[in-house]
Parts: sequence; structure tokens; C-alpha cells
Amino acid sequence: MKRILPSLILCLCFAYGFSQDITVSGKVTDESGEPLVGVSITVKGTTQGTTTDFDGNYAIDAAMGNVLLFSYVGFESKQVTVSSAGLDVQLESGVALENVVVVGSRNPARTATETAVPVDVIDMKELTSQGPQVNLNQILNYVAPSFSSNTQTISDGTDHIDPASLRGLGPDQVLVLINGKRRHTSSLINVNGTFGRGNVGTDLNAIPAAAIQRIEVLRDGAAAQYGSDAIAGVINIVLNKNVNELTVTATTGANFSRNAEEQTGGIDGATTNISANYGLALGDKGGFINFTGDFDYRDDYNRMKEWEGGIFNAYNSIEYVANANGYDISDLFTDVDAIKQYGAQVPYFDTDLKARIAGANSINDMRNALKNYQNPYDPVTEQSDYNSYFYDVTDEELAARGLQRTDFNMRVGQSALRGGRFMANFSLPLDDNGTELYSFAGISSRAGNSAGFYRMPGEARTYTPAYINGFLPEINSKIKDRSLSVGIKGKINEWNVDFSNTYGRNSFDYEISNTSNASMLNASPTRFDAGGFAFTQNTTNLDINRFYEDVFAGLNIAFGAEHRFEKYEITEGEQASYVQYDVNGIPITTDTQQPRTDFFGSPRPGGSQVFPGFSETNALERDRTSIAGYFDVEADLTERFLVSLASRFENYSDFGSTINFKVATRVKATDNLNLRAALNTGFRAPSLHQLYFNSTSTVFDNQGNPQEVGTFANDSRVAKLLGIPDLKEETSKSISVGFTAKLPEANITFTVDGYFVAIDDRIVYTGQFQPGDNEELQLLFNQANASRAAFFSNAIDTESKGLDMVITHKTYLSDNVQLKNDLSATLSQTRRVGDIKASQVLEDAGLVETYFPEESRIYLEEAVPRTKVNLTNNLTTDRFNVFLRNVFFGKVTEATNVIENQQEFGTKIVTDLSFGYKVSDALTLTVGANNLFDIYPDRAFTGDSQPDVPGIQNNRSSGRFDWSRRAQQFGVGGRFLFARLSFVLK
Repeated sequence: MKRILPSLILCLCFAYGFSQDITVSGKVTDESGEPLVGVSITVKGTTQGTTTDFDGNYAIDAAMGNVLLFSYVGFESKQVTVSSAGLDVQLESGVALENVVVVGSRNPARTATETAVPVDVIDMKELTSQGPQVNLNQILNYVAPSFSSNTQTISDGTDHIDPASLRGLGPDQVLVLINGKRRHTSSLINVNGTFGRGNVGTDLNAIPAAAIQRIEVLRDGAAAQYGSDAIAGVINIVLNKNVNELTVTATTGANFSRNAEEQTGGIDGATTNISANYGLALGDKGGFINFTGDFDYRDDYNRMKEWEGGIFNAYNSIEYVANANGYDISDLFTDVDAIKQYGAQVPYFDTDLKARIAGANSINDMRNALKNYQNPYDPVTEQSDYNSYFYDVTDEELAARGLQRTDFNMRVGQSALRGGRFMANFSLPLDDNGTELYSFAGISSRAGNSAGFYRMPGEARTYTPAYINGFLPEINSKIKDRSLSVGIKGKINEWNVDFSNTYGRNSFDYEISNTSNASMLNASPTRFDAGGFAFTQNTTNLDINRFYEDVFAGLNIAFGAEHRFEKYEITEGEQASYVQYDVNGIPITTDTQQPRTDFFGSPRPGGSQVFPGFSETNALERDRTSIAGYFDVEADLTERFLVSLASRFENYSDFGSTINFKVATRVKATDNLNLRAALNTGFRAPSLHQLYFNSTSTVFDNQGNPQEVGTFANDSRVAKLLGIPDLKEETSKSISVGFTAKLPEANITFTVDGYFVAIDDRIVYTGQFQPGDNEELQLLFNQANASRAAFFSNAIDTESKGLDMVITHKTYLSDNVQLKNDLSATLSQTRRVGDIKASQVLEDAGLVETYFPEESRIYLEEAVPRTKVNLTNNLTTDRFNVFLRNVFFGKVTEATNVIENQQEFGTKIVTDLSFGYKVSDALTLTVGANNLFDIYPDRAFTGDSQPDVPGIQNNRSSGRFDWSRRAQQFGVGGRFLFARLSFVLK
């Protein structure tokens, strides 16, 4: 809904000819007679209007016979014909779908039920006061069934920024707007094992929920209107405008769950959010400035029960004894005599093992003596399976050291976050003719802490003289976000002109702690600056439109232009965070240098463990520009027949041009039934992140083995040698058909929309390639500290189809008791179609299945719920409020290349319940629960639990993951109880 400012309006009335202008004034109230502040009043078919003041009063110039449209978030819109100078209006609280919307139509007074495409309007005041969620991603996840987002775990930066999607498509295929202006994306690209892998999304949690008046969700392709990224739809966030009202809210809660860690007494994941919103009136023409600030903290939680795999080998036992006797164990791995001396003192070594130790005359002999002689050791393979390669003495050594298996647990669950956000929204009318200066701005800073896989003492990645019991490395993130939009709009002759500039920047820096560079041995620090990345976007828009009331039954013409500048940067970390050092302590740059090894001869990897830093060769700064022009016409050919046409041309400096079209229609079959349909083409330009991101990180394969996976740019030499083509844009075609209906006697409104989206040349993150026998590839891999390589590529075509439904009902049980019921559902399906688009080089090498592996298919098709149903019931009285919500989450599938392990996790229903009590007009207390019945997803199976399935392995990863980390429905936090105190001072 565009901001309508006080102005003097000269109108022509064509219903009965020219009428005399008058000043219409009155008061707008709710059902109880309370004045409503900020109600939007427009003369229908124009952009001219006003808003109510603090006492609910308004005044507007109109002509007899004109129709005034009154709209306010949370209330049913009302149309009133001007018949006198005095006009008081009462609005009834009701369905949000009746609100005038900005997104999806450039008609200045189009309500959501009258649009040719589906638009949901979400009232944030109700959700932030009654619902248990406090961050924007989770609020939308539980209220908008077409929207999906979950907290990830053990996935590097993705632990700190939640990927989100619309209609099951990728995080980078939904466009986010604020007050109708394009929002910049995050600088993070998801490359680890999560949904949205290979995508770049928008960091919605950088926006304080308390700053938002409402959210408009356009569930239809809109690239022809808004440009790249709008293939799945558009989310428009409308900021608060209220003045002379201070709202302070404090929410605190924690997980009270049967699966919380035993040492926490069943309580963990504590969360606190404190927000404040206040607005000031500016001038006497309806200007305002509205401020919002909030601070939140969330503690981590852990859902890992106990590590079940190997921890110590026989050499670790000797190390422990030597260390206890004061021996410097950094010298032990070359001291045969010391190994013999302390090996003889290990109390649980049997006679045979002690004899083999005593008979060893060299380090090679000692390696053979201490290995598991039933499974010969392969020095070429970096060890991680202790039972296969090493003499596993875990149980005995735990007893000797007084430790338990839980001491070697990872943190599997929510990461810790602490952050603050500030946002301002500003409007200042400059004259009485509708000229307005406006702006909004925001800053956000968050610090996150998550952990990776535990580095066990028996691994070459662990330098035991520094960490004799191994260590749990931690990723500390520093996420900063800032934005500023400034614009001016007004009228030139009869045309509405809006000129604006919007700037945004997001940065993400890594600091790795409680870790080491194993190749540095004792010289390694335990904390590293690993570098980071940043993304900057600046968008300049000129938008022009005019509404012709006397052409057909109403004609709106809009056109405009856009210039966008984007820059992507990767900053280098400190040298020790990414370098592997040789036996002489010199950085390895050639294949002739010898790396340092552990006792068994496995190379000690370089870089900071858990997240190797960005190297000098990773560092870069790339930018591009795009220019666009659009034309949009929407005509009510008759009172019942609407047609909308849109076209957009866009040219990018790095890959060329594209033209897209949209045709939509709405037929008012009856006063209470609208039929609608839309057909459009779309595109998504490859992000600069996808074009240029390059790094090396530790990724665990399906067998739990660590691999150093290098992500290489598509213009790299490695990509050329492997046959990886250059990136190009994704293109799409989509159609949607649906209807909206109202049953006034029953106070029911519902919408049903079906859709089909075909995307060609979809960009995905490939599987992991190995160098094979190619010496040049092997050298390039070595220089990147990588054993595998992955890329971004236009590897596949996809088709998505589904059905969205929204039903809203309200009834008054008595004069002061209202019941609202909302039922919404999404059923969607995405499938790869056609062959994998591999190059001839890849086909000849037999690498097509690596180019788009099975796990990538599941991330695309089955890793998030394709069915979600939301039923919300809200009972309100003068003093009490009861909020009940049940959300049905559809099944998901474990993302793995092992066919037998593609476990399907069944459907679940999660219940939210809260009770609110209005202590006074200013003070409200709310208590409640998210996931009231402590529901969890299905547990991951073990090989033993599926004895009839040949080739099946363990999805639990030796106890690490009782619940899948790759397939997410609603998280694994369990029951969350909260209390909220809201203070409103007018």
C-alpha cells in the first residue's frame, strides 16, 4: 500500500457529470468506537488522498458522487460514495486480503482480492504480539505456507543466515522489496549440505520484525515487472508509519524439551528479544518519521546424544602416558626408544602388542606395530575410520583419562547469535499538491558462533601436543548489513512521478577459534582471521504512472527505468588460515615440497581447521551494471473484466540482454467471485557470487570422511580442463490460474490458485570432481589445498507445479468476543526434466553423474516440505486473547548419493498456543509455546535398523545426527516456551 499524503485534490466525476467540489471530513473508528490512526483514504481511481490523524479525523477534497476507499491493516476495506460533506465511517476488523497492495499491480488502489495474481497480506502486529516467533524468517515459515525457512546446522556460514524459499523454488528465485524498493541480497552463498545449496538469498533477519506494518507476498512470477530474481514471486515488506505511539516489547523463552542435553536439565536454546518502535509527526501535512530498534540473543542448543565412533588409537595411548611423565610429545613421533619406553607402561596393552612395540627398530616398524594388523594401513588415504586403519583402544583410553564419549560430542543444532538492528521510515510532504520526500534506512550487526565436526585425537587434522584430547573448532561470524533509500515523488501535470535511489551492503567475516593449522605444529595459533566477503548493490529507479478514470472502466499506464550497480568482494584471511606448510615450515606452492605428516604418515592439512581462510588467490573484487526499462498497462475494460500487460527489457554488462513479458486477467464473475489467470516469462541473472566465489572448505562425504573441497570459478583453468561451461542466465515460463470468492453472509473469504513454472538452464552446485591422472589438475588442486573440486553450472531444466489455498473466516460470538479462523495450504512439486546438460568433455570422461549428483537432485526436489498446511484460530475479547495454530509439515527426504540411504521422513503437525491478557490499556502479558507437544522429525535410521535393505549404511554418522541435518521440516529444537511483555503508550 503506497503512502497517501494529505493534499488538495481536484476531481472530475463522470458518473453523473461534473459536480461541485466540497471538503469531506469525518472520523474513522473501529467496532468499539475507538479512533483509528493512520487509516488510508483515497478517492477511488486516483493516487490522491489522506490519512486519519491521532483522533481518527480526516479531511479530503472530493466531488459529490466520488467514491472514497478506506483501508487499514487488519480491517476490511470500505468504499463509501460521497453524498454530503460530513462522513463518519466505521471499519470492521477482518481479512487482510482486502487491503490495498503495492506489489503485483501498479494500479494505485487495487485490493488483494481484485488483483489478477495471488497476493497474501500478512498483518505483522498480530503475529509479533501473539505468536512465539521473533525473527522474520521463522514468523513467515509458520504463517505463509508457500514460504519455507529453517535454521541449519554444521554448514559453515549457513548456520548464521537461514536460506528461505517460495513455492519450493530456490532462495535466489524470490525477490524481496522494502516499501516497494529492491532489497540487496546477502553476501553469503550456500555451498554446504543444506537446501538452497548453490544459491544466494536475502537476509530477512537483518530487518527487525517490530519495524514492519505488513508483508505482501506475491505468489507469481514477476520478472517482467521487477526484473531478475522474481521467478518464484516477490515479498514486499511495508514499514511502520504510525506516530505518537511508543511500543516496547520484551520476549524471552527457551526450549523445554525431552531431547535437550541432560546437563542442562532439559532446558536450552534460551532466546531474548527486546524491541522498541516510536514515531513522530512532521509538519502539518501528514509527515512522519518512525524508528525501530531491537536487540536479540539466542543461545545454542545441542541435539547430539553421544559419539559412537572411534576416538583413540594405540599411539594416542602412548602419547598420554608420555605426557603424564613430563615428556615433550611433540618429539615422540620420531623417537623409537621413547615410544618403546612409554608403550610398555600402557596398562591395557596385551602381551602381543607390547611384544610388537618392543621389537620395532624404526618408525616404519613402529607404525606397523601400532596399526590394526587385521586391516592394513593405507598411508595414501587420510585416516578417519579408526576401526579399519587403527588399533582402536577408545574404551580403554576413555577409562584411563577419566573421560566419557559425550566429551567428544559436536554441537548439532542451533548456533548462538547476538545482534542488534535499527530501522527508520520517513516521509515529508513538501506542498499541498502531493509532492513528498521519503526515505528509509537500516543497519544491522550480528555475531554468531557455531561449531564444526569434532577433531578426534587419532586424526592427522589434530596436532595432539596442542590438543591431546582433540578439539571442537568454532566458527565466529560477524555479519553487518546497512541500507539507505531516498526518493521524491509527486505529480507532473497528471502523471505521478517517483524517483529514488536505494543502496545496500552486506558483509560476512569469519574468525575461527579453538582450532589450529595442523601443518604448523606447535607454531600454530588457536584463533585465525579467515577473511570474508561482501556484496554491495545500488539501484536507481524512475517510475511514472497515470490513472485514466474515463478510459474504459479505468486504465492505469506505468513505465519506468532502472540502473543497478553490483559489487562482490572476497577479502583475504591471514596467511596461516589458509596455507599448508612443508617439513621446513615453508608454504607449499609446488608438488615437490614434502608436507608434514602425523605419526602414521598422513599429511597434516593446512589452514584453520573447520574453515580454511580465503587465500591471496581467492581474494577479488568484481562488479557489473544493469539497465532496464519497463512498460505496464492495466485496464478495467469493463467493471468486470480486467487485463494487465507488462514487458521489461534488461541489459547486463557481463552477459547481455533479456526481454520478458507478462499477461494477466481478472474476471469478476459475480460481485463475490473473481476468476484470474496470468502467463509470464522470466529470468534470473547468475549472481556475482555464483560467477566468482572461490574457496576451499572441509566437507564430509556420505561416509563421514572429510574432504577438502575447492569451489572454483567457471572461468578458472580447472573448470576449462574438466569441461565446465560458463554461466548464463536462467529463463522461465509460468502460468497461474485461480479464483477468489467471498461469502458475505458467512464472513468467509477464500482464494485458490494453481501454478506451473518451467525453468531452463537452472544454476546448481555440482558434485565433487577429482583430478584423476591429470598432472596439471593435480597441481591446481594442490595449490588450492583441495582434494576435490566443485562448480556452479547451468546443469539442468526443472518444472514446478502446485496449488495454493487461503480461507479466512471471522465471526462475533458476542458483542466483544471475536473469533478469526485462517486456513492456508500449499501443495508443490519440483522435478528435474530432460537430460543433464553436461559438456562433451564430461560425457567422454563419464562424469555426468558427478556434474549433477543424486544428492543435488534431492536438495532440489525433496529436502524441504512440498506440502504445508496452516490452521490459525484467534479468539479475542476486551481483555483476553487466545492464539492457536497448527501447522502440517509434509515429508522430506535425506539428501545422499547412496540410494539405499535416501530415507523419507514422515509428515508432522506442530502446534503453537498462546494466551494474552491486557493488564491495562498500556500493558499486555502473553505466555505460550511453539511446538507445544514437543514434536520432532523422524529419527535417522541405522544400518542395523534396516537389515533387509542391501548396501544400506548409517544415516546417524556414528551418533552425530539423530535427526537429519540435510533435510529440514521445522527444526529439532523441540518445545519452546515463551513469555512476552508489551507496553504501548499513546
